[in-house]
Amino acid sequence: MSGRTHRLLVVEDDRELCDTLAEVLTDEGYVVDQARDGHRGLHLALTRPYDVLVVDRRLPAVDGLDMLARLRSRAVGARALVLTALGSVADRVAGLDAGADDYLTKPFELDELSARIRALCRRVDEADTLLPLGEGAIDLVTRQAVLADGTRVDLSAREHALLRALADRPAAVHTRHELRRAVFADTEAASIVDTYVYYVRRKLGRTVIRTVHGAGYRLGTL
Repeated sequence: MSGRTHRLLVVEDDRELCDTLAEVLTDEGYVVDQARDGHRGLHLALTRPYDVLVVDRRLPAVDGLDMLARLRSRAVGARALVLTALGSVADRVAGLDAGADDYLTKPFELDELSARIRALCRRVDEADTLLPLGEGAIDLVTRQAVLADGTRVDLSAREHALLRALADRPAAVHTRHELRRAVFADTEAASIVDTYVYYVRRKLGRTVIRTVHGAGYRLGTL
């Protein structure tokens, strides 16, 4: 793996197992956060950058697969390993379709879990995580904008998702309705897109998102 320290989030409602996993993974050199339910896990994954998520499937508040699906809809690209007692082919397919990168059934050996996490971290390191944006880029893993001089600017999950949506079709003009549906589907506020365009421009400059009068927005340059 690379020389950088990888950040992991363990979402597991079994307190003893969660503490054990966190202790083992910390001893292996990872920075590990814990969550006991899907709601807390969702909040942490949306507000902090992680390389790998280790997620129990049956969680209080928000089911593990529902949590992953919501994160993927917000363009959170962290690798995800699902832990579950449900090991049928249909269950594994459901996990992968929800956004998991790997699937490990309980009970499991800690050595195998560690090996699978190392493999996911290698995929993180080997992936092309920088999405070009003019002379800069968007880091898809850390949710940061990388300026031409190498300076990194932290983006919120919504700011990152907005830029990612624009970058998926960089030459296209995106209407406010399209952007609200893609990035802000949980709110009906008509002004939400304009608000976040303002936030992004305030951090990165007015040229990063271009206004197409009477039509919407398109990706600009850093």
